[in-house]
Amino acid sequence: MNAKSTLSDDEIAIFRDWVGGVKRLRADKVAKLHTPPAPYAYQTRLDEARVMQEILKIDFDSHDLQPGDALFFCRPGIQKTVLRKLKRGQYRIAAELDLHGMNARAAQQELSIFIKQAKAADARCVRIVHGKGLRSSNRGPVIKPLVGSWLRRSQDVLAFCSARPVDGGTGAVYVLLKSA
Repeated sequence: MNAKSTLSDDEIAIFRDWVGGVKRLRADKVAKLHTPPAPYAYQTRLDEARVMQEILKIDFDSHDLQPGDALFFCRPGIQKTVLRKLKRGQYRIAAELDLHGMNARAAQQELSIFIKQAKAADARCVRIVHGKGLRSSNRGPVIKPLVGSWLRRSQDVLAFCSARPVDGGTGAVYVLLKSA
């Protein structure tokens, strides 16, 4: 049975009187009244937070690093002339951080803040004084291998190497940062 057969002609006439001024719409699209909020990259922010936690972890292999051993690291694609200039100390040092006397946790936090600030200031080359570890008894240097490990993990670091003797020798590193 369809709807027409159940309604009388009088009922249909009453219905038409009630809805008489209504026009049929040709489009069924809903007009947007407001723009939706910008998407929130929740997972991306979680991933970035996890990366920062991983960068700041205090687990390392000291590789039996001795006080006089030099540190060196270079990302693929860095030109040899750039490395040569870095080793010779030919880049202007834009900022310096001294980690002497700090424990590992404090040094880690200071280094992280320092790299962020240097990157924000568009510094290309910085010097980090970590010390040689001469007063670390027979266990060897503590902060020195940690600094090397942390700098390797930072994506803002292109290369680093031990400084010239006049700038701290194997107790400091020149760090070449990505440009902003």
